[in-house]
Amino acid sequence: MTTAAILTAAGGGSRLGHVLPKALVPLAGVPLVVHAARRLAGSGVVDLLVVTVPAGFAEEFGRVLDGARLALPVTLTVGGSSRQASVAAALALLPPDVDVVLVHDAARSLAPASLIARVAQAVRAGHRAVVPGAAVTDTIVQVAPDADGGPLEVVANPDRDALRLVQTPQGFDRALLDRAHAAAAARAGDEDRSATDDASLVAELGEVVHVVPGAAEAVKITTPRDLALAELMLGAAQGETS
Repeated sequence: MTTAAILTAAGGGSRLGHVLPKALVPLAGVPLVVHAARRLAGSGVVDLLVVTVPAGFAEEFGRVLDGARLALPVTLTVGGSSRQASVAAALALLPPDVDVVLVHDAARSLAPASLIARVAQAVRAGHRAVVPGAAVTDTIVQVAPDADGGPLEVVANPDRDALRLVQTPQGFDRALLDRAHAAAAARAGDEDRSATDDASLVAELGEVVHVVPGAAEAVKITTPRDLALAELMLGAAQGETS
C-alpha cells in the first residue's frame, strides 16, 4: 500500500502582493511550498510527493525543494489552467501501486503533520473520501438580492454547529479520485467551471465525503494579512516547543 501526496503550488502571488508565485513567497524566511512539503514528509504517512508548479519556475521549485532535504521522492509537474487541471496532471504521474492520494494546497502551508496523518488514516480505515473541517465560530447567513434592488436580504440562518470550513489535505481512494477527475475532465480547462476542490468532484458522483476534525493552523494564506498572521502563528508554535 502506497500513499502519494499531490501538493498544488502553481498559483500566482499577486494577491499576496508578490511577483513570485505564491508558493515561493517566504514565510519566516522559508517558501510556503517548503513549509507544506516538510509537514507532508513529517507526517509519516506519505510515501511520495508530486508538486504542481507554474510554467517557467520548475528549476526554482526544484532548487528550494532539494534544499529542504525531504525524506521522500519528489516529482515536479507544470500545473494546468485551473486547480482541477493541475491535480489531474499530477494524478497521471502516479505509479500504479499508489492506492491512497492526499491532495494539499501549498497555501495551507502550516497544516500540521498530525492533521495530514488523521486524513490518511481515515481513508485507510475505509472512508474513501475524507476532508478536514474546522468548526464555524461566526454566525453564517444565507442571502439573496432584495426585490427592489436594495441591500441583500437574509433568507436563512443555518445552524453553525452543522457547518464546517473545508481545509486540505483531502484524502481519497486513488481509484475513486481517478474516476471523479475523468468524469469532470471536460471542465478542467475552464477556470470558471472547474472544481475548486477534489471532494466536490467526488460528491458529484454521488459518493459520500467524510469529515474529520480540522486544525487552526491549516488556514489558507491568500492576502498579506494572512501571511502576517501565519508568521505570528508560526512564531507562537516555535515558542511553545523551545
